[in-house]
Amino acid sequence: MNRSFFLRYLLLGSCLFSLLLAACSPEGSGSDTTLSNQTYLSEVADGWAQNTVNAVIFRKNSLITHDQQQYIAFYSGDGEVMLGKRAIDTDDWEVVASGYSGRPEDAHNSISIMVDGAGYLHMAWDHHVDSLRYARSMSPGSLQMDPLSAMTGQDELAVTYPEFHLLPSGDLLFAYRDGRSGRGRMILNRYDHKTLQWTRVQDKLLDGEGERNAYWQLHVARDSAIHLSWVWRETSDVATNHDMHYARSNDGGVSWVDSGGETYNLPITQANAEIIWHIAQGSNLINQTSMTTDNSGTPYIATYFRNAPEELTQVQVLYAEALNTTDTGKRRWLRQEVSSRQADFSLSGGGSKSLPLSRPQILSQNYRGEQLLHLVYRDSEFGDRAVLASTNLTRNTDWQLTEITEFSLNRWEPSFDTALWRDHSRLHLYIQEVGQIDDEGLDESLLPSSVQVLELTLPQASQAP
Repeated sequence: MNRSFFLRYLLLGSCLFSLLLAACSPEGSGSDTTLSNQTYLSEVADGWAQNTVNAVIFRKNSLITHDQQQYIAFYSGDGEVMLGKRAIDTDDWEVVASGYSGRPEDAHNSISIMVDGAGYLHMAWDHHVDSLRYARSMSPGSLQMDPLSAMTGQDELAVTYPEFHLLPSGDLLFAYRDGRSGRGRMILNRYDHKTLQWTRVQDKLLDGEGERNAYWQLHVARDSAIHLSWVWRETSDVATNHDMHYARSNDGGVSWVDSGGETYNLPITQANAEIIWHIAQGSNLINQTSMTTDNSGTPYIATYFRNAPEELTQVQVLYAEALNTTDTGKRRWLRQEVSSRQADFSLSGGGSKSLPLSRPQILSQNYRGEQLLHLVYRDSEFGDRAVLASTNLTRNTDWQLTEITEFSLNRWEPSFDTALWRDHSRLHLYIQEVGQIDDEGLDESLLPSSVQVLELTLPQASQAP
């Protein structure tokens, strides 16, 4: 059923983006300067809710759109892998059991999906130092999946954090950790959507050398450049996360350079990695957040940490800036503090954590030639609701924070439809109220909860890559 004539929208603050653009009824302004953002929730089905396995930030992706069809994946209350799709701008979800199941009791075992340039759906799920579980749809547009298959057949016995990324050519990248927390390496594969074959790109792009491992954020820009940032962790204790690093590839992941354009000798290790922001161990530095770029290729990284031992943990954005106009290859890194939290917490120990602050997603938007940034995260100081934080970098405005859900999401973290945002400036978020107990504990008081898609309407604009 088409919703175009009767969508029920909730107004979230008509002057939010007007403030960002310094255009909230200024003297001499035109009548079209008042902007607003609105939300709509589309119900899908009920899903597992006793931990965050359906709602962790490292799902790449929970939602994805191809050819006006939006796909979704989640675990049901009894651990079945459910797949769904709908035509964009309808509520007519087709939801089917994939024939596969997982172990949702471990919040690491999330489901990641992607659609390649030929329309095939790819899915990887149920990994925490486990053998690869990967399947492709039987035909383009189908929710029926082929039998399990290998990719390259190499280094596929200790997989964690699988993630898909779409290249502008229609090919896919697949990244995962081989090994475990405190000692692991990053592997990168590529899928050719014409030959339907996977090949290895990097055996150990980020190598912990058996002493540590990297937790990364990866972003593919519209010009095909691959941007990568990461923290190192020395042991299984999250408190040993430290430092932010950066690399970029302009040839599909074969060769890599730092932010100054200097070529890395691969693999990248702690000894040769560029530190773009020094962050000491014990700084509440979270791992596996998000990054993006703007139209000029400037990278932006969202995370949270204490900037100094005496300060509180705050949501932060790190970004590169050209030192001058004649040598744009030279970069210096800047920091902006997004949140103004009044209470702190301790980030330590192993396993999945129950935290008052979710990891943030970051999006870049070019609006009328001005650079905007948006972050989405959950915060207990906002009643565990989802929060949208936005700023206009061009005008150096303060960060504007707005609640975008009217209800608590408990321990939810944001994931979104990257293709729909990139191609149509439309933000669709996976929404589900979920619990989490520290160290893979389950909140057994929670019944399966509603899986929803939150459609957040932002000003239509030219999107960054």
